[in-house]
Amino acid sequence: MELNGVSPTVDDVKALALTNYGHFTSMLVEDRRVRGLTHHLSRLSRDSRQLFGVDLDIEQVRQYVRDALAGQSTPVVVRVTVYDPNLGLGNIGSEADPQVLVTTRPASLKDAPPMTLGTVSYKREDPSVKHVGLYGAMKNRRFVQREGFDDALFLNPDGTISEIATSNIGFIRGDQIVWPRSEILLGVTMRLLDQGLEDSSTTETLTLADLSEMDAAFATNAATGIRPVAGIDNGEWPTDFPLLHELREMYAEIPGEVV
Repeated sequence: MELNGVSPTVDDVKALALTNYGHFTSMLVEDRRVRGLTHHLSRLSRDSRQLFGVDLDIEQVRQYVRDALAGQSTPVVVRVTVYDPNLGLGNIGSEADPQVLVTTRPASLKDAPPMTLGTVSYKREDPSVKHVGLYGAMKNRRFVQREGFDDALFLNPDGTISEIATSNIGFIRGDQIVWPRSEILLGVTMRLLDQGLEDSSTTETLTLADLSEMDAAFATNAATGIRPVAGIDNGEWPTDFPLLHELREMYAEIPGEVV
């Protein structure tokens, strides 16, 4: 863990626990390369302007990430969190001087196993921002895990499908990829896949009733890539659908950008 390139003190990081105002991005780093690095950095820059009203020095962020990777020889998941340690509950409206916290954790070297999803009615606050306010998402993930599922699939108040707690969801219908048309956090993995799919993907307003038309489903996340979805609520899908394998291969072939 490094804050602006040096080890932080407890006082430096306590604002994350006590105030919890900031944003982040997580990315898989393999051989110092990241798929979609430009998108990750653009997200950090955009969200800094939205949350703090200031521009972020992206080249400095890259240097902090490089510093945190020193001595790392195996794949890791890097999380870059941007927040201001001096902003508290009483002065949250003050001018901000956001800082950059970089943390790393080992990445799994295996493909993520198929997952099951339980549906909940929930819409993330400010869904287009990857903010640190994860209470609602984690509360619903905890609820469905205690019901025997792996993660939560969010339904909007009108019953339309949006996203998974910390992933996007896509569906396969024949040879076409269908993304839910909803207000969501557009993930980097989803964006990279969609760029490669070109005309073979579409977005549609989907409800649970529409899922009977789908042949398979999958989740996308920068840390795990593409993960088959084995079922939603009581419904089930095959996890060895041929197009799922093609998607994984296509994603694996996307070249990483050097940090």
